[in-house]
Amino acid sequence: MKENILFVEDEEELCLTLGDRLRSEGYIVEIAADGRSGLEKATTLPFDLIILDVMLPYQSGFDICTDLRRAGLATPILFLTARGQTAEKIVGLKLGADDYVTKPFDTFELMARIEALLRRAPNKQETAQARAPVLYQIGAVVIDIRRSLVTRHDEPVKLTAREFGLLRYFVEHPGVVLTRDELLQEVWGHRSGMFTRTVDMHVASLRQKLEPFPKNPEMIVTVPGIGYRFMD
Repeated sequence: MKENILFVEDEEELCLTLGDRLRSEGYIVEIAADGRSGLEKATTLPFDLIILDVMLPYQSGFDICTDLRRAGLATPILFLTARGQTAEKIVGLKLGADDYVTKPFDTFELMARIEALLRRAPNKQETAQARAPVLYQIGAVVIDIRRSLVTRHDEPVKLTAREFGLLRYFVEHPGVVLTRDELLQEVWGHRSGMFTRTVDMHVASLRQKLEPFPKNPEMIVTVPGIGYRFMD
């Protein structure tokens, strides 16, 4: 089966040359020319590997990597970094990237690293699947964790990476009262309660997209003075 690769890069010539090379090796390649479209494609389409440039219009590769990992997407990520920027490499790996290649790069080295990441990827997916369910259904809503896909009445629901991460945390903790501080810590990585309003805004958005009656929610219910409970 051909592997699907998302290549997020704003340099048009590199997109053409590397895209052609990857396709000649048998890969299916999707191109995104900026961070915003790259994140959207990464969270709505299934990929076996994501190649990310660090410096991108609208949203950096680092931000995309952070959002994807927060959303629970385990797809391997390979960063393209500038020569000599050791700090960039370290930051990328800490954010959840699996490998990096320095620009200008040797194509044979890049291909070898891509093959290595793809060889390891199935083991990661099998381990994750063994630990937890990958498909949840709550009424008309179906949540596919592996593909980062949500449907309602068989129609795709467009969620941001953060909304998907929040929804995933809810479905993995059904019936549990979750405080705003806990959600901030686990989904956003914030430890301060300064941003609890952010949680409320994202919950409101999820209700609008998933609940039949958002003003009288049955899926994500408010626990006054504490936080929220997800009713499966």
